[in-house]
Amino acid sequence: MFLGTSLTAGYGLRDPASEAYPALLQAKLDSAGRRFRVVNAGVSGESSAGALSRIDWLLGRDRVAILVVETGANDGLRGQDPDSVGARIQAIFDRARRAVPPPKLVVVGMEALPNLGQDYVRRFRAIYPAVARANGATLVPFLLAGVAGIDSLNQEDGIHPTAAGHRILAANVWRVLRELVDSIKSPR
Repeated sequence: MFLGTSLTAGYGLRDPASEAYPALLQAKLDSAGRRFRVVNAGVSGESSAGALSRIDWLLGRDRVAILVVETGANDGLRGQDPDSVGARIQAIFDRARRAVPPPKLVVVGMEALPNLGQDYVRRFRAIYPAVARANGATLVPFLLAGVAGIDSLNQEDGIHPTAAGHRILAANVWRVLRELVDSIKSPR
């Protein structure tokens, strides 16, 4: 299950159901013969507080083998306190661990914009590795690596990746997800 923002939802893509990075990861799993069903639980505009408010409902719907949490981008755009963002991601993981059986955990790193100052950027960047370490979670260092700031890979808003950008996002996540997937017996 991919819990995330518009980046996960595939905002602005012609066909998010086939072009957003979670759909591309489903295709990779299928071609590798891994019988996982990817659930895209991305919501445009969602903050870490919104993700936290939905996690119990989402985990109650299906057995989740792997929970990939991509949140915080909108918090960073709004200048939310990094400690609060980290605490909400931790609370999401705490709730996920109560599921039976608990899912493997993945946290997807985000970056803050430099206009918020170097101290804020440093503190925000530190959220994701700290949460990963504290929970034994797998870390995707930065979802938008190789995409952020490249006009040809982003939509006109300069924030949301194009279909080509989503292919790079899928590769970024697959680099760390593949090993985790291989360690789990396919659930479906």
